[in-house]
Amino acid sequence: MSPLRRTPLYPVYSSYPSVRCIDFGGWELPVQYYGMLREHDAVRRQAGLFDVSHMGELLVTGEGALAFLQRITTNDVSRLTDGRAQYSILCAPDGGVVDDLIVYRLASGKYMLVVNSANAAKDFEWLQRHRFGDVRIDDISEDVALLALQGPAAAGIMSQAASAAVLSLPAFHFASDVNVSGTRTLVSRTGYTGEDGFELFVSPAEAPKLWNDLMRAGERRGLIPAGLGARDTLRLEARLPLYGQDMSEDVSPLEAGLGSFVKWDKGEFIGKEALLAQRSAGLPRKLVGIRMIGRGISRSGYGVYASGKRIGVITSGTQSPTLKQNIGLALLDANVAEVGTELQVDIRGKFVAAQVVKTPFYRRTAESTEGGKRS
Repeated sequence: MSPLRRTPLYPVYSSYPSVRCIDFGGWELPVQYYGMLREHDAVRRQAGLFDVSHMGELLVTGEGALAFLQRITTNDVSRLTDGRAQYSILCAPDGGVVDDLIVYRLASGKYMLVVNSANAAKDFEWLQRHRFGDVRIDDISEDVALLALQGPAAAGIMSQAASAAVLSLPAFHFASDVNVSGTRTLVSRTGYTGEDGFELFVSPAEAPKLWNDLMRAGERRGLIPAGLGARDTLRLEARLPLYGQDMSEDVSPLEAGLGSFVKWDKGEFIGKEALLAQRSAGLPRKLVGIRMIGRGISRSGYGVYASGKRIGVITSGTQSPTLKQNIGLALLDANVAEVGTELQVDIRGKFVAAQVVKTPFYRRTAESTEGGKRS
């Protein structure tokens, strides 16, 4: 059995005596430092700092990089200018999702792809297999550490640690070579929590220093470290999908509710023909939000029923710390996926009442950011 991999920030975990680490896809990562509920609440009210250095980074360069990425992803990469990023999807020819990712345009003919850690090797092989033209693909994951500073106080913390220019970054924009507490950093206005925040790409050797500097800068603003447990409940409240649960090679982006990231008019891309056929015929399934009416928490893999017939499955479920409700995402037959539809979830042999509801379950408002104004 191979030993668990550790991120460059592993040494800082010992600074928190109550930290608890788990095996997460072959990585030894903290599921919590002080407790999931406290960490979740901190991100919603103040700020949390996550170690997400396990994510994969792939560098795509060359004169043919744009044409290649247009072919390999569903979003329109031609819309990007230097310093902008976009959420996108790698599709298989049959329309299934190979992975979801964020594409960063570093310069003309130079892009960084941030992919899910469990899929990094698979994605690299997928890109290499479909590569054409003047394109080079490099896996730079070992050369990059990644921190995520998230929450309404994130901008205030960054104002103490970095230049004011970083604070003016709109969502899905980034700045390279930013001095953050003396550390050279790529700073992106992105995240996976539903809150305002930043993701900071830094060299592995500098990651512990940057972590400690940000923790000191955020001490008076309520910043605490946050682990995988809070990351999962936060993303689910915001209806942000998780690969391997809410989408997969057996679930198309249209079924997963990600059709806005499929750009039909950009030209040919892998999976387009299958997705067009699915759209034309009508979606057989839809990923929807559910709220438990009866007592019980829905979990991934639980069956969903209507009138005694199984009509879907829970893909993600939790007890929402913010809403104080039991919520989930379910992949259902399209004809029973309308908001308001009453269902039953099989929770360990007991059928518990639930209802299809609008998503996201939680949406950040202007008043939820520090100072009452969204950055």
